[in-house]
Amino acid sequence: MPRLDSETLDMFLSTLNDYAERNLTPDVLLKIDHEDVFPMKVLKDLYDPSIGLHLIFVPEDCGGVGAGAYDIYRVSTVMAEIDLGIATGVLATCLGADPILVGATPEQKKFWMTKLADEGLLMAYGATEPQAGSDLAALTTVAERIEKDGQITGYRITGRKQWISNGGVADLYTVLANAPGGPSWFIVEKGLEGFTPGKPEDKHGIRASNTTALFLENVEVGADRLVGGVEGKGLAQAQAVFGYTRLMVAAFGLGAGWGALKRAIKYSQQRIAAGAPLSQKQGYTHKLIAPNAIRLEAARAYIEWTADRLDSGEDDLATEGAVAKYFATESGNKASEDAIQALGGYGYTREYMVEKYKRDVRITTIYEGTSEIMEWTMARDRWQLHLKTRGGYYLDWAARLEKEAWGKIPAATFRSLGALLERCRLDRLTRNQHILFRLGELIAWAETAAIFAERAHTKPSGVLGFSAELLQKMARVHAREAFMKVASDGLKWAVAAGQTDSNFATTLNLAGAVAAQAGMIEEMDQIARQLNEVFPAE
Repeated sequence: MPRLDSETLDMFLSTLNDYAERNLTPDVLLKIDHEDVFPMKVLKDLYDPSIGLHLIFVPEDCGGVGAGAYDIYRVSTVMAEIDLGIATGVLATCLGADPILVGATPEQKKFWMTKLADEGLLMAYGATEPQAGSDLAALTTVAERIEKDGQITGYRITGRKQWISNGGVADLYTVLANAPGGPSWFIVEKGLEGFTPGKPEDKHGIRASNTTALFLENVEVGADRLVGGVEGKGLAQAQAVFGYTRLMVAAFGLGAGWGALKRAIKYSQQRIAAGAPLSQKQGYTHKLIAPNAIRLEAARAYIEWTADRLDSGEDDLATEGAVAKYFATESGNKASEDAIQALGGYGYTREYMVEKYKRDVRITTIYEGTSEIMEWTMARDRWQLHLKTRGGYYLDWAARLEKEAWGKIPAATFRSLGALLERCRLDRLTRNQHILFRLGELIAWAETAAIFAERAHTKPSGVLGFSAELLQKMARVHAREAFMKVASDGLKWAVAAGQTDSNFATTLNLAGAVAAQAGMIEEMDQIARQLNEVFPAE
């Protein structure tokens, strides 16, 4: 996948930030949130040629800019920090276009993506159903063939979709339905007879986005609206974009989390308690500030690593997309929660943006696959690799990390994780669904620790202006946390499920995990001080 040159990407980000500073001030965003109105003008402005935000999803040969996964992550992070509801409206266009991008015939792709580029269409992705949730294989919407003289001339679609972003405002929809040949995507334009959006949902957060049900009653579309021209490819086409779209949602969690945390950091420098600012008090910084910054930057490192792989042409990165989404959105949700606590009573009022960030970011742990689905996905996929490699997957990764000084603790974490997976195999512990899900959580911690450590030393992110030294300190703290979590939680849940190794604490190297914590408070002191330097009070 191509990637924008740094100058073009910086121009996109600068234009977006300039627009937000002029038109999307906190007062404006809080008003939109309070009134629960979809800001159609804002989306139209963002899709106007002067900004052309939608063009990042469109290939160059169709009139777009041909952005890569890294570019979209950067834009998505900025959008989420501005307003996650508006960002979701943009995400919906990306999702709606994805079935066309990955599954359409060359002629379909050229026509529809050019139309999207030229006309700035709002799009929606019609997959989820009331009873099926994220289980796309359980869909009940059907597409009956319309035939004339033995030829298929079109389809008649009937069913209901639920929780559709842009559902009531889109110009164009991609809808998943069961055709005689199996699940298939169809392109449906607004205004067709029998096609009716429901009323907007009254949501907890992202109130700037439009979310509705879709009702389809014998909606007729031509045969040329079958994406790819072949029935039965819909689930494979949906699966093909998960690594990509989940990375975008991961970026949303990252951006919203930092949006809230930056406000908490600056508040801590101004709020005086017992004669000193809160920014100088460990009880505040080491609970509410530093741990969240560390987790968010660990998530960023994993997102950038996955984006690099996507942009290099790798496919089948659904597991990496799940890790990125899970860790970034859970970290963003926790950072926003702690930002409310950090601001005290102010944080709990709707006059301050952190309360809105918390309500908004919560959805990122739900849409495009809940955190629980991500846990299951990570555990299932890595469990299969553990079995296929006869326990070698994480042990081989550990062996590679041990060659580097910075890789010692992440390597020990992987050895602990490998031992846990093997004990689960020997004692058949994954018969307990909860064990499988907890393995998914520990896999996310271990992998983000390894990637953060590697990239902090070899390819540090320059997005927030953090020095390589600061990122390396953060990576060391995160590695310690991951090691302790894998060893201690792994022991807890294995014992709870009935594991049979009387020496399992030693097998997991729990003593090594405890010893690895030495020096962490001092590094957290340094991280807290450096965060204040990067984000000084205005």
